[in-house]
Amino acid sequence: MEQAIQQQDALARHWKRLYAPIAAELAAAEELLRGELTSEHPFVDALVKHAFRLGGKRLRPALVLLAAKAVGKLTRDAIVLAAVVEMIHTATLVHDDVLDEASLRRHRETINARSDNEASVLVGDFLFTHAFYLASSLQTTFACQTIGRATNIVCAGELRQIHSRGNYALSEIEYLDIIAAKTAELCACCCRLGAHYGGGTPACEDALDRFGRNLGIAFQIADDMLDLVGDEMSMGKSLGTDLQKEKPTLPVIRLLAESTPRKRAEIIELLSSSNHKESREQLNLCLERSDALQYTRQKAQAFADAAKEDLRPLPAGQARDVLVALTELVVSRQD
Repeated sequence: MEQAIQQQDALARHWKRLYAPIAAELAAAEELLRGELTSEHPFVDALVKHAFRLGGKRLRPALVLLAAKAVGKLTRDAIVLAAVVEMIHTATLVHDDVLDEASLRRHRETINARSDNEASVLVGDFLFTHAFYLASSLQTTFACQTIGRATNIVCAGELRQIHSRGNYALSEIEYLDIIAAKTAELCACCCRLGAHYGGGTPACEDALDRFGRNLGIAFQIADDMLDLVGDEMSMGKSLGTDLQKEKPTLPVIRLLAESTPRKRAEIIELLSSSNHKESREQLNLCLERSDALQYTRQKAQAFADAAKEDLRPLPAGQARDVLVALTELVVSRQD
């Protein structure tokens, strides 16, 4: 455990170095989060602060700040919105942990493991509502409208994923459409907000929206693969939840598509097994003997490459360089 935490700390330092061009603004957003995520009631205060500590790479607030810096200038509005999107992201994590019955995130107990599902749902709601309250403090309604639309799409994507559980006829196109909604939409929203409040042109807003969407899809594909073949101790969170919840993700979709009818039936029986530990081990053997993992990596890389191309209209500079670096990091990460 201690070694895993040290690895996580090393990765956190790596991300921190990457964010150097926006270090001061990201620190200001963190300080704003600490100030906002409080309650006069000790029980509520403890849970909200614990949720804040479950966050990791701060990718979404960084996207807001980097997008703003890439097209113009960083303002107080961008810092506020960086805090807002992290609240929203954390709320989705808290709710996801309930849906997945996860007990571990970032080497810490999830809210549902620490307390219960009722408290988790309400902590997530607390974060959502406070995020919209904070966004409404800006002078225009653009942020609230953009975030409201994005979170609606995210929720619809999550509902579609729930509906797809156990549907091993799910196509790759349908899978990509779901993750574009449930994960990539918020990344696209972050980039559009940064570009807008950084003073970017409509063309820059659109380019960064596309960048965030492709980056988010690449991120989720890599995340889904790690859920199957990653190391739980190193990653510091519950893995195998997609298998337990019978969520067909890209490695499984590809494996089934390339299998004979007989082998496909055997794999589906394996996926439906209640012995999740054993089925995960056997499934990993099937994945290793096929091209599914390589195909999944290539697909994630293709979306990362597309995201990199989306940055071409932006002026050269440190912020754009970091955004380019992120396209590689989200695919190669091991946490």
